[in-house]
Amino acid sequence: MNDHWLVRQSTIRLLWIVFAVVLAATVSMDLAIEHHPYFGLDGTLGFGAWFGFVSCVAMIVFAKALGAILKRPDTYYDS
Repeated sequence: MNDHWLVRQSTIRLLWIVFAVVLAATVSMDLAIEHHPYFGLDGTLGFGAWFGFVSCVAMIVFAKALGAILKRPDTYYDS
């Protein structure tokens, strides 16, 4: 069996580990940076990481809700 390398379980596990290490390194480097927060919240640890995650989740929820509102039946353009 000749599976694509991105489908193999070992590759998926390795990618998750690599992504977790990169995320941890990025958030830990946030400790070495002096923050100049404009608002009080943007000076917290890992602000970019958690704000980006929350923003993506909000966009997905909004898109799903908008799709449910604007959905038309399959026969909408039929005669």
